[in-house]
Amino acid sequence: MKRNRRSLAIVVLVSLLGTTGCGSSGDDPPRLRIEVVGTRPHDPRAFTEGLEVDGTVLYESTGMPGASGVRVTDLTTGDELTRSELPAPYFGEGVTKAGTTLWQLTWRDRVAIARDPVTLAERTRASYDGEGWGLCTRANTVVMSNGTDTLTFRDPVTFAPTGTVTLTTRNRAKLNELDCAADGSVYANAYPTDEILHIDPETGRVLAVIDASGLLPATVRAGTDVLNGIAQLPGTDHFLITGKYWPTIFEVRFVPE
Repeated sequence: MKRNRRSLAIVVLVSLLGTTGCGSSGDDPPRLRIEVVGTRPHDPRAFTEGLEVDGTVLYESTGMPGASGVRVTDLTTGDELTRSELPAPYFGEGVTKAGTTLWQLTWRDRVAIARDPVTLAERTRASYDGEGWGLCTRANTVVMSNGTDTLTFRDPVTFAPTGTVTLTTRNRAKLNELDCAADGSVYANAYPTDEILHIDPETGRVLAVIDASGLLPATVRAGTDVLNGIAQLPGTDHFLITGKYWPTIFEVRFVPE
């Protein structure tokens, strides 16, 4: 009789653990998937580090020594309007337009370059500690990633740090390219995965995990590098996403699985 009661107690305990959400599974954010709305051609030689949409133009920053730079493309026609190259050994990273300045990061050079957003001419430089990965602009603040699970907030004029937030869920993620969405949230590529994290930058909470796998055919994907590059199209719930050496930019929506 004691053995039966003990067995019953174990069954009840296991049942309660499963229904109350104890453990990490109960803390997992909801998962979304990609719905492809359209496609655009993308330079397969571009080691994409950042995308930024401003009005009718698309800014794209690229990496690799001797192949790093920024280019501006007309969103309607796809025509390249201008570009600026970074001399070796600089390794270009994320890019964002903050007011009348276009900021571009470098990876391990600890240099941020302030450019004219129309001509891409360099205006000045700022230094920072650690590595530079992704950039986006949220209200009057520049948000920066450095390959960890922490975002750094920076002054849009001086690039001085003004604060940080660390992920409270999905911590230890390597946040890469960033997009500051119109609703104030942040989207981040999680290196080196095919996942995009939707983040509340006020709290560090991950609001959703987006599965962006399977966009390219396996034969094409084998010749490319990681998913990287995300930018919301103004006034819509559509985003442009691509990857390093990808031949395609995808226009997508994020929908429930």
